[in-house]
Amino acid sequence: MARTDKASDTTAVIDIRQITKTYQMGEMKLQVLRGIDLLVGRGEFISIMGPSGSGKSTLMNILGALDQPTSGQYLLDGVDVSKMSENELARVRNKKIGFVFQSFNLLKRTEALRQVELPLMYGGASGAARSRRAKAALEAVGLGARLNHLPSELSGGQQQRVAIARALVTEPSVILADEPTGNLDSRSGTEVMQIFQRLNRQQKITTVFVTHDPWIARHTDRVLMLRDGKVVADQRVKNPLVAGAVERPSEAEELQGVFEEAYYGGKREEYT
Repeated sequence: MARTDKASDTTAVIDIRQITKTYQMGEMKLQVLRGIDLLVGRGEFISIMGPSGSGKSTLMNILGALDQPTSGQYLLDGVDVSKMSENELARVRNKKIGFVFQSFNLLKRTEALRQVELPLMYGGASGAARSRRAKAALEAVGLGARLNHLPSELSGGQQQRVAIARALVTEPSVILADEPTGNLDSRSGTEVMQIFQRLNRQQKITTVFVTHDPWIARHTDRVLMLRDGKVVADQRVKNPLVAGAVERPSEAEELQGVFEEAYYGGKREEYT
């Protein structure tokens, strides 16, 4: 049974209980996650941070049903996905999870509308329904006039918007975004963050960012810090930034802000 997230007073969309992940490296065992507990309520917007080797990518893979934990439970919308078969996990990824990656992952010779239709095609939706829903998703990210453009005809920011529309089109329970502004210039990154914030606030779409960037993290409502496979801090951001409303400060000021708001017990050198 899914627990209730007290902070958001909603049933948890993501409910992780004592998750561990160990990889066999020849004769050695490498424990990457060491008993992670996490509740994410419906409509929350959180970011996961941590130094290299902290377990962020492994946790992201488990959240995205791309990998399974060695032990523990993962309930997504109240359903335990931690022991599912590969086919069952594929259905969960198609229906319940929207992915946005740093590198866009668009097909080079495929128009924007068809790119966004792909998850619906795999899910068995009819041609007319696919086209209608894909068009609506592209319009929601401001690309209603770019339906028939190839990736080569779009800017980096526009390509990432196509990727966001593709993530939205199945109406997933959660969107997982891995460094979604990492390959963008500051202006395009701001525009993409504005889209994520608008979708979260207006449509209550549960969103999880994985990022190295403290500035990006401060645009979310909650920051989870990992170190050595453990959660070392889980803190709500007191005054989340509104994308585009404040000029980006220096790197030193960014680090100071995120440490003051969310991070306890770590070394600042880990984020330099």
